[in-house]
Amino acid sequence: MPDQITTGLTDAHRDLHAFIAGLPKAELHVHHVGSASPRIVSELAARHPDSRVPSDPEALVDYFTFTDFAHFIEVYLSVVDLIRTPEDVRLLTYEVARDLARQQVRYAELTITPFSSTRRGIDERGFMEAIEDARKAAEAEFGTVLRWCFDIPGEAGLESAEETVRLATDDRLRPEGLVSFGLGGPEIGVPRPQFKPYFDRAIAAGLRSVPHAGETTGPETVWDALTHLGAERIGHGTSSAQDPKLLAHLAENRIPLEVCPTSNIATRAVRTLEEHPIKEFVEAGVLVTINSDDPPMFGTDLNNEYAVAARLLRLDERGLAQLAHNAVDASFLDGPAKARIKEEIDTYTTTWLAP
Repeated sequence: MPDQITTGLTDAHRDLHAFIAGLPKAELHVHHVGSASPRIVSELAARHPDSRVPSDPEALVDYFTFTDFAHFIEVYLSVVDLIRTPEDVRLLTYEVARDLARQQVRYAELTITPFSSTRRGIDERGFMEAIEDARKAAEAEFGTVLRWCFDIPGEAGLESAEETVRLATDDRLRPEGLVSFGLGGPEIGVPRPQFKPYFDRAIAAGLRSVPHAGETTGPETVWDALTHLGAERIGHGTSSAQDPKLLAHLAENRIPLEVCPTSNIATRAVRTLEEHPIKEFVEAGVLVTINSDDPPMFGTDLNNEYAVAARLLRLDERGLAQLAHNAVDASFLDGPAKARIKEEIDTYTTTWLAP
């Protein structure tokens, strides 16, 4: 992974990066397939040589250079096509957990798009068993707790919505780790209100609503997600900064934004990091969480995203610890589990800053 943050740093900044590396964290917006490291993508591409995805890790760097959001979706789906068997699913899930654990991620809500796999012929029960087996093994071996968000791939239309909500609510299939229901993929030409019946069913089944909105479209998409889909958190929400009333609504109702700075640059949702609206979010009192989205595809990871946030928001160690608290607070963990991770964050920070 290219080092985006260390060139030309002072000793104080290097200390901050060391602090980030050891900081206990939670991540709320990270995609299952999009978290496949070059090593794992290479292994899967070698297993399936008919794919156009290169098996050479160095070639993947160029392959993962995107011209716009549409191109990103095209490349993303080509990697999805490498996941063809339950064994592929299990390998990917376990290795993603390993990478999260290396970054001191104690808890992650991993966004999974089961429709993309079942439509390609993976047995649905085999798929569920594979992610659950990997989840339990990862928690036992790495200590990282995984939970699932099943999301609708918006580009696949209402057929995918029906299939996703069926998989998410059928008691014979629903995995133990499933906590939420989402909507991803392109926003342009994919209006949020049409998915209301599917979100209603998911919410009635006890799942939490976490759709993407306002990433590549205006703030009206965020309003739609709130009004029609019952959103409790917003994936990205980048354009929310364009609407002061929306920012006030998000702040007043403590509706968190899942902010992914490097992703927004890579997909051209935001032109430059200096123009990223994260500062406006914080100044408006919105609860901001920091996330990596599709980290290897964007040449980043969660540690890097915390470093980016530190620079954009001019944060010290205590400010970064507060960001880590935000993610825990915005998670769907129960109260005692939240308290345990927050206590660990505080103990780590106090120890780090002790004279």
